[in-house]
Amino acid sequence: MSWHQFFFEHLIGDLEYHPKRALTYLALGAAGASIWIFGPVEARTSPASLVCGAGGVVLLLKGILLLRKTSERMPISELSLGLSPAEMARSVSVPIPPKALPTVSVLAAQLIQDFGAGALLLVFVLHFATRVNENSRLPVFQVFVIGGLLFGAGWLIRYLNRE
Repeated sequence: MSWHQFFFEHLIGDLEYHPKRALTYLALGAAGASIWIFGPVEARTSPASLVCGAGGVVLLLKGILLLRKTSERMPISELSLGLSPAEMARSVSVPIPPKALPTVSVLAAQLIQDFGAGALLLVFVLHFATRVNENSRLPVFQVFVIGGLLFGAGWLIRYLNRE
């Protein structure tokens, strides 16, 4: 497995239309983001609050993406052959069985991994903010460690539960 296939599988490979999963992501994302939004002003720059806010935003975005009906059901091999629109329409009309959902533990691990990915993405924003304003004391390293631990824990659970 190449590195780009590895990242696609572990970060965005599960983006297929699934409304129940999307509602779970949206609810947990709103809960995580609300910890940062409705928390005390002086605690908004604490590492835990920043991780909850960033993880919540990522879960909200992924929940929105899970609500989209996409062309995932079309086989990839036919997309790469350069078929005409009429030929693609014929190939899409052939019913393809839906993918089976993974186990609950794998889905929970993916949720933890996505939450941690939000904190890892926030590190870049915090690093930029500290370079713009040298007087700010943002916990870049702590957010990186917490995000890395969450992302690693989710990846480890998924690795141990692979089929």
